[in-house]
Amino acid sequence: MKTQLSTFLTFQENNAEAAMNFYISLFADAKVIDIHRYGKEGPGKEGSVMIASFELNGKAFRCSDSFVKHNWSFTPAISIWVDCKDENELTTLFTRLSENGSVYMPLNNYGFSRQFGWVGDRFGVTWQLNLA
Repeated sequence: MKTQLSTFLTFQENNAEAAMNFYISLFADAKVIDIHRYGKEGPGKEGSVMIASFELNGKAFRCSDSFVKHNWSFTPAISIWVDCKDENELTTLFTRLSENGSVYMPLNNYGFSRQFGWVGDRFGVTWQLNLA
């Protein structure tokens, strides 16, 4: 078996499942693979996500609800890059991901791409959206 790599998202507001479900609603080829929840015995809030696995367009992701409050959150320094197949997909993702989030770079031609936008979603995860 070869070494596997996946993106791991740590949520601190017990919203890992909501974020995961939002992300899989954005992509046609997306699914939840597995989800394990904390039980009564903890240490996390009962029913919250201990660890979940999901795929977006064939790429592996994992997430959890951290029961430890860390002094950090998501940072724009690390983001998910998406090469969009057309302007419609780019615009739709930009609009949906930026709802109740932040726009770091509005959709535009920045020279390195015909059309590019960078957003932080309502969960704090950042996305760089590129028209390939």
